[in-house]
Amino acid sequence: MVARRTEHALPLFGMEPAAAAAAVADPRAASLLRVKTIYLEPAVEGFQRGREILARFPEAERIEVPSHWNIPGLHGNEGLVGEWLRTKRDVLVLGVRKSMSVRLNGRSADWIAPGSSNGCAMACAYCYVPRRKGYANPVTVFVNIEQIADALVRHAGKLGPKPEPNQVDPVYWVYDIGENGDLSADALVSDNVRDLVALYRRIPNAKGSFATKFVNRELLDYDPQGKTRIRFSLMPQRAAKVVDVRTSPVAERIAAINDFVEAGYEVHLNFSPVIVYEGWRADYAELFQQVADVLSPKARAQIAAEVIFLTHNEALHEVNLGWHPKAEVMLWVPKLQEVKRSENGADNVRYRTGLKGKMVNIFRELLEQGLPGCPIRYAF
Repeated sequence: MVARRTEHALPLFGMEPAAAAAAVADPRAASLLRVKTIYLEPAVEGFQRGREILARFPEAERIEVPSHWNIPGLHGNEGLVGEWLRTKRDVLVLGVRKSMSVRLNGRSADWIAPGSSNGCAMACAYCYVPRRKGYANPVTVFVNIEQIADALVRHAGKLGPKPEPNQVDPVYWVYDIGENGDLSADALVSDNVRDLVALYRRIPNAKGSFATKFVNRELLDYDPQGKTRIRFSLMPQRAAKVVDVRTSPVAERIAAINDFVEAGYEVHLNFSPVIVYEGWRADYAELFQQVADVLSPKARAQIAAEVIFLTHNEALHEVNLGWHPKAEVMLWVPKLQEVKRSENGADNVRYRTGLKGKMVNIFRELLEQGLPGCPIRYAF
């Protein structure tokens, strides 16, 4: 099927064009998303959430496609690699999620939820999601949020109460609701994130969780009541300014922790990925001191950390060379790395066995010195 352009829909739900434009007037949204083209599956306009999103971007060109996952001219188009950032800024994809499977995890969460999105408006050079799409990875939002929520309610209902504490959480089953994107940025596009936070308020035996590198203070009004865990991703600013492209500055993420705790979120620290480079130990010692200097007693009492050392991939390395070769100087260091087959069969590059174990121990020691008593839920 060939992509088909559709006419712009009329204003919906009483929103006139001016009101719809105001919905995206937030300067944070403008810095990340200036949506000029929307690729959408035919069924999108049959969902209320789909119509709401389209009304937010009334001036965007709409191109109908058979599948959100395989868009001719976008996915697999090697010529787009030089337009990596422009594509993320200007393109939005809307689809209907088909699979509602919930996967076992055991690290960041007990379970990986069927996501409400895929792809990201940000452009972290180490992100694994682009490996699957090739040359373009804009935000894809799934408009059938009610079906996603129903699947999560059914899954948690079948589990019943959590039988015993584990490293994920002592009381609740935890669902990672943002595995393949950044929900803080997604919230600039639709109310999916607000709906998921509200969903976990009412599921008695579960909480939601997602990692983020973007400070979206609109989330402070979502009233999570302790049932959503936000993991602010942190790394030294010297590394972040190279590889964390289009994200909030690290200092801004740290400064937001207390406010999100006061708003009712559980806030943990996501040190991911930990990248080894000359001077990395001194930089992390400084980072931990920055966090310690900011945390309120209330935030400090509930803080915990997860630590994930860098995993890279040769295909992503080749993509990055086309748009951001400076990042690869830091990420692609063969003398420190080795190939390891992942669970899904891909050949990834990780720090060498033995060397990595030593680096993990160094990291643990640095964290204990800088944030004494901060639990590490897992490190690898």
